[in-house]
Parts: sequence; C-alpha cells; structure tokens
Amino acid sequence: MKRHTLTLSKDGQHYVFRFVDGCESDALEAMIALARDENTDFDWFDAAILSYQIRDLNPRGQVAPQIR
Repeated sequence: MKRHTLTLSKDGQHYVFRFVDGCESDALEAMIALARDENTDFDWFDAAILSYQIRDLNPRGQVAPQIR
C-alpha cells in the first residue's frame, strides 16, 4: 500500500493531507469539509487544485468522491 502526502501553504497556514491508495475519497471529503468551513482560509479553489493532484496519482480515474 502506497502512502501519499499532499500539502498546501496559504497565508501562513499549512494544510497536509495524508492517505493511502484506495482512501483518496477520504482525503477529498476532508478537503470538502475544509472548503465549506468559513473559519478557514482553505477554499474551493484550493480543494480543486489538490483534487487534480489526487487524480494525477490515480490516472485510471478510480477516485469517486461522494459530495454531500
């Protein structure tokens, strides 16, 4: 099982998402929760950038996030 880490630094804040193969949707759900949280500077653009990075890790398109 391969481990992945995605990071984003923005306005002095550092966001780190760690996940293993097969748990990409968990990382995406965490990003969605942060983007929805008005108390963070993490926004939908940030989530989009990182989600593309996750997609690039899995070129077969097997990531299926469930947005609620």
